[in-house]
Amino acid sequence: MSLINTKIKPFKTQAYKNGEFIEVSDETLKGKWSVIVFYPADFTFVCPTELEDLADHYEEFQKLGVEIYSASTDTHFAHKAWADTSDAIKKVKYTMLGDPTQTLARNFDVLIEEEGLALRGTFVINPEGDIKVLEIHDNGIGRDASELLRKVKAAQYVASHPGEVCPAKWHEGEATLKPSLDLVGKI
Repeated sequence: MSLINTKIKPFKTQAYKNGEFIEVSDETLKGKWSVIVFYPADFTFVCPTELEDLADHYEEFQKLGVEIYSASTDTHFAHKAWADTSDAIKKVKYTMLGDPTQTLARNFDVLIEEEGLALRGTFVINPEGDIKVLEIHDNGIGRDASELLRKVKAAQYVASHPGEVCPAKWHEGEATLKPSLDLVGKI
């Protein structure tokens, strides 16, 4: 069964954010748009390029009222050590969730059981705690924060404009569609 339109499961975990350790739970995410980006492990290769790309776009997400959370099965202590040693991760101002119990990775169905690592999973969650966008792919394929930003804008648009949908390659300000009998076979 797909996780689309399901509520996020309860969780509570330790995290690293801007030089501090904090606790984050499913309740923390409620009331605002959130993105959770799972990655395999700290101190690896593709992961810092993705987290840096998110860091470079973080202000744009914030302007949309969206909070970013990265997550791996590492501890919050490992996240701090990584931020202390990597120029790419030093740029990260969003919350880095630790998941050493692998609860989050299991909840979001991205855990590679035999490795104890997460797949590259991206989840856009609405203020009610419903998963509206998910993308999971092989760990050798890095993601693009600008494409994620486009998807978040589309999800927010659809949420605030009932009866409208966003076509392929839609960008903010472009035309949307209003599904109806009149459109069938005309697109």
